[in-house]
Amino acid sequence: MTAGSRDSAQTKQVTVFADGGSRGNPGPAGYGAVVFAGNVTDPATDAARGTVLAERAAAIGRATNNVAEYSGLIAGLEAAAELDARLVAVRMDSKLVVEQMSGRWQIKHPDMKPLARRAAELIRGFDGVTFEWVPRARNRHADRLANEAMDAAAEGLTWQPPARDTASDEDTEDDGGLFGTAVAREAVGAPTPQDPAAAAAGPEAATQVVVVRHGETVLGAQGRFAGRTDVELTDRGRRQADELAARLDRLRPTVVLTSPLQRCRDTAAAIATRTGAPVVEHDGLLDGTLGDWTGCTPTEIGRGWAKEFSRWRRDPAAAPPGGESFVQIRQRVRPVLDEVVRRYRGGTVVLVTHAAVTKMLLVQALDAPDAMAYRFRVDTASVSGFGVEADGSTLVWALNETGHLLG
Repeated sequence: MTAGSRDSAQTKQVTVFADGGSRGNPGPAGYGAVVFAGNVTDPATDAARGTVLAERAAAIGRATNNVAEYSGLIAGLEAAAELDARLVAVRMDSKLVVEQMSGRWQIKHPDMKPLARRAAELIRGFDGVTFEWVPRARNRHADRLANEAMDAAAEGLTWQPPARDTASDEDTEDDGGLFGTAVAREAVGAPTPQDPAAAAAGPEAATQVVVVRHGETVLGAQGRFAGRTDVELTDRGRRQADELAARLDRLRPTVVLTSPLQRCRDTAAAIATRTGAPVVEHDGLLDGTLGDWTGCTPTEIGRGWAKEFSRWRRDPAAAPPGGESFVQIRQRVRPVLDEVVRRYRGGTVVLVTHAAVTKMLLVQALDAPDAMAYRFRVDTASVSGFGVEADGSTLVWALNETGHLLG
């Protein structure tokens, strides 16, 4: 066998070591994955014949350890696919992931199901994939990568692969970071959604930002402002979430970023179940704080705070007593939008959030005055969307779209 044929044979058979971690569980999280040529059981002892072919790592924002572990698996499988590997041995120190992907344990948690589906989709592209649990000491390489990614994110930086990574030159593009995911790479360079924005795509596809409001809540049905109160969806709100998910399915979202509040997380879960996109919570999408007005109806606020309420309805710098103004909300969401465009360039990102945040995301996207927020209506389970071109210009293709809702 020649050296060239031996290298080819090793590339056809690879070993993936993957790991993930969360500092808080849930908390700031990240993953790492390394692909070796051939069948490597222990990188420390088999390094001589276990050539490193690719390394992957990224921070994924606030997530659980299990989500990070699955993200590492997906990243490793994607790298193996890019190497045109046919046989893959996956070795991880996560008993949960190994047992679930081997079919011995059921996958019950809603956050795990879309990730497992994505991994299964990748597995079908190989001739054979095996899973083996290994002690953490044998997974130090992937663990180190995961920690490097989390450390970089904590400093506002993005982990970059070393020069030896041969899986794909394009993968050195910034595809992780504050709330990046392994699945985000799937949409880079892919067709843009079948919406008006697609017609405007140039040589480099625009980043599609789809902003959706959560479904109807118990307080919302009563005409009360919820603010940061963690209320659940009504039965109607859950139906709205399912109808919204069906609408978004054809957009093939790369990732779903959601406010950590329950009403948004439940809406995001419905979208993830339908589309297979991973869900990542982000505090920047939290609703505005309403202070003393939390839980009140507009009528009650008008009676108790007539002067303050009147000003709040016309001055974006005015805030509820103890609450947050529209101007402050815009300042909070601006870096979220910047990060989405930078981290998921060319992809389709769904943001599940609240009415006030939706308004200020649209104002920011249009580079409009803060007072423009008063001209936007944002219904529950509505869709607003815009594309961001490589030069930073934006094109709005949906505003408070609710045609997908059946009643």
